[in-house]
Amino acid sequence: MNNERFFAYYKAQNIVSEAEWPAFVEALRQHLPTTFRVAGSRQCDDFSYLLLVIHHLFRIAKTLNSMIKELHVPSLSDVVFEGQKIPPPVQLPWYPDGLAWQFNVPKKVLRKSPEFKKFHSFLVFETEVGNISRQEAVSMLPPLFLDVEPHHKVMDMCAAPGSKTAQILEALHAQDTETATSIPSGLLLANDSDNKRTHLLIHQSARLPSPALMVTNLDASNYPSIKVPLLAKNGSSRLGQLLFDRILCDVPCSGDGTIRKNMGIWKSWQPMDGNGLHALQVRILLRAMNLLEEDGLIVYSTCSLNPVENEAVVAEALKSNTAFELVDVSSKLPHLDRRPGLTSWRATADRTGATTFATYEDFMKSSVDDSLKAKMSEGHWPPQDAESLNLQRCMRIYPHLQDTGGFFVAVLKRTPKIHTSAPSKERKREADAGDLPSETPDAKRLKTSAEVPPDQEARLPVVTADSAGPVPVDTELETSTVKANSKKKVKDGGSFKENPYTFLSPDDPILRSCIERLHITKDFPSSNVLVRNPEGEAARSLYLANDLVKTVIESNNYERIRLTAAGTKVFAKQEAGKGAEAQFRVLGEGLPVIIPFIDPAHIIVGDTASLKTLVESHYPLCSSFVEPFRSLVEARPTGSHVVRFPLETQSYVHDLLLPIWKSNVSVTLMIDKKAKSALSLRLYGTDITNTAQEGRLVANLQQNVQEEEEGSPLETM
Repeated sequence: MNNERFFAYYKAQNIVSEAEWPAFVEALRQHLPTTFRVAGSRQCDDFSYLLLVIHHLFRIAKTLNSMIKELHVPSLSDVVFEGQKIPPPVQLPWYPDGLAWQFNVPKKVLRKSPEFKKFHSFLVFETEVGNISRQEAVSMLPPLFLDVEPHHKVMDMCAAPGSKTAQILEALHAQDTETATSIPSGLLLANDSDNKRTHLLIHQSARLPSPALMVTNLDASNYPSIKVPLLAKNGSSRLGQLLFDRILCDVPCSGDGTIRKNMGIWKSWQPMDGNGLHALQVRILLRAMNLLEEDGLIVYSTCSLNPVENEAVVAEALKSNTAFELVDVSSKLPHLDRRPGLTSWRATADRTGATTFATYEDFMKSSVDDSLKAKMSEGHWPPQDAESLNLQRCMRIYPHLQDTGGFFVAVLKRTPKIHTSAPSKERKREADAGDLPSETPDAKRLKTSAEVPPDQEARLPVVTADSAGPVPVDTELETSTVKANSKKKVKDGGSFKENPYTFLSPDDPILRSCIERLHITKDFPSSNVLVRNPEGEAARSLYLANDLVKTVIESNNYERIRLTAAGTKVFAKQEAGKGAEAQFRVLGEGLPVIIPFIDPAHIIVGDTASLKTLVESHYPLCSSFVEPFRSLVEARPTGSHVVRFPLETQSYVHDLLLPIWKSNVSVTLMIDKKAKSALSLRLYGTDITNTAQEGRLVANLQQNVQEEEEGSPLETM
């Protein structure tokens, strides 16, 4: 674990004091602890079964956190392995509500210690169903500084694989209860330039189903305008640009802050890695500035220690757009140990890192080869007025401070004043985007497209399509209307292969059938149900979007914005038995959204014995249940139903709502195997669904979690 280029370069930057340097280096050489957080904002069970509390409303996050604190930690407090005492998990002191945890245990302990093996199985199952996020501690920081509220329009510009996206979704759904709607008025537009990673993002986001989510597949640095109806002062409306209240720019970076986790960086690191990404990072941040609403916030972050990727990017963006300022967030998360941003640094074009230059002028006067000089710009160095930009308000997280990875965060705010933006300087080169291994959470792969940045429209308040009435459309905007069945080549040279989006009429027979069979109330937003079908094919799934997502879809060509996902799936086609007509059923993932609209009088009441039968059996016969559940379920017609199971624990009484499918003679619990196992572990302490294969299932889940972890550093230049 040694790289003289790394040490020479960062010593020249004075990123830590001489006294701290040994502790900094020693921390870099230590294995990174495992950290995870409990999904903490939704007041429903995020593996798709709404948790309703009768006497007091508890969040599932608090329930899980109590299980960790009161059951698992005590059982892990006295574990001795090979003569060494193993420390139990501890809470991260700075994370809100104590919902983030850290433990540092060798892999062989997890495999061989019965106590830690059981705890690890618990983590794996709860991760699979979305209640726990295996996420680096520093990766949890950017969404916390966004201050997202349920009404906000939020953009995550480089979102894959989605751990931060999940945190933002939790914030959008912070006010969810069993009586209040699970449909926030805000929006999260999650984008990633890599198509494969975009689909990983969709998979991860499905753990927190939200009608407020949209996913696009575009180059963040050239992100096009999203059109929505805007209301002018004279009361007229037209299509204009959607501006966001919050934007997260967790940009592609060299990723040397992840060196504790990605040992290959010790061998491969060289200072030109960050130099090559600087221009791209500036373009992404500048584009975010042009997409932000007045008084909005941008959080810019990297998992790099390099000031060329951090303070230099922020400084160049601030110089280019004087309407922005850095926000002092030093009082936020008071238990987070951090260091201020740098106001001076040195850059180099020397791969060895041995020779650095204090200014761009010194560099250009040097004997460095002209080909290397051509790869650098003045923006790689501190501006002359660096102090006036308040760069010390940026945050640097170092590994030796709180046993984490390295990280950088800056919070920028658009000030409410008339301004003009100076054009950004010509960039010297594009970033070289290499493939990303699957281990590291905070570096992202970028594929650029040839989209031309659109002109900026007037900033007017966004209104819904319904309230806007007929919208006059300029000739140049006519192509923004949805062309439902067209397919065409896009400018990045590839074919966009996603299916079109079509909103159903509230009187659509399929939709009416779902509403009638499940006794859904008239308050249900039936005009916001959409399908995604190839031309000529029958609908197999129904999705639900909120008003703002619907407005965006109806006002834009889905191919132009490369819309990959929108809303959340709520109903799916269920093939019936021989001679029977197929029906649509409510999905487990859609149940938290649908449940507030189901007439409580038509929800079946179950009991603990019946629940256990459903959990441990695949297709139990109706006759196998005890009364009164047996008679209740036998009286129901074939099809999709919802059952409420009253449960009582030591702490409180609550109800668990689950979807079932009733056939002629049997009943099936309509949740997938992983979620069923997680439910079993939580209720009974073991996997009664298939105990003989529990070990194999845990191994498979562990493999899935590993494959879905976030990518590794970009290698460039």
